[in-house]
Amino acid sequence: MRAAGCVVFAAACSSASAAAMQRVGAFEIDVTEVTIGEFSKFVAATGVVTKAERDGGGHVYEAGWSKKSGWHWRAPYGRPGVAREPVAHITYAEAEAYCQWAGKRLPADAEWVEAAYTERRASPPSLFVSGRTYTYPTGDTPQGANCLSGCGTARVVAHGAKLLRGRGHAEAGTTAAGVNGLYDMGANLWEWTNAGPGAEKRTRGGSWWYGPDQMRADYIADKPGDFTAIYIGFRCARDAR
Repeated sequence: MRAAGCVVFAAACSSASAAAMQRVGAFEIDVTEVTIGEFSKFVAATGVVTKAERDGGGHVYEAGWSKKSGWHWRAPYGRPGVAREPVAHITYAEAEAYCQWAGKRLPADAEWVEAAYTERRASPPSLFVSGRTYTYPTGDTPQGANCLSGCGTARVVAHGAKLLRGRGHAEAGTTAAGVNGLYDMGANLWEWTNAGPGAEKRTRGGSWWYGPDQMRADYIADKPGDFTAIYIGFRCARDAR
């Protein structure tokens, strides 16, 4: 694992956040989902106003999709979030712009799948075997992820009272580390990948609103690229250095 930042990557040092990255074959991928704190640096540097902010709020599924006034990346459940929460209510283009600003890119769908399910560390901890492909990003079972049910009990941010279903997301890096030492590749938030037909863009991994089935590699969810929701976030990747 490599911790990005001025000490490790002196030549590439910028105002981007010091997000840890894990090498997986020919590419590196963020260890956690991009956080509110990291995204706030991008906003401060660029002045971007997200679609959810411009539209008056992002979405949550209740009896159909509901726009929630004041729900956006700064206040994912309508009240200010904290720096270590994963950033949500982000469109595909906004995720792509953040990754480019940070000197990275969105992961290709095949990269995301490899990182999530196939262990590439030469000497992983005892729960994992190098070269093996797992059913879930957490391993043989979904235990340790933050999903709706069937994954154990994650320590989530206390926003459950705002929701009709589920308990909401967990802070980055607080669930169980999974395949390749990555957090929340299964559940917590759906993650944008660089794939999808036309205006539809692919998300992977499931979220806290769903159970274990959506965490599997064979579950694909294409969404409108300009859609914003409390369940959708992202992480970045780049070619290995």
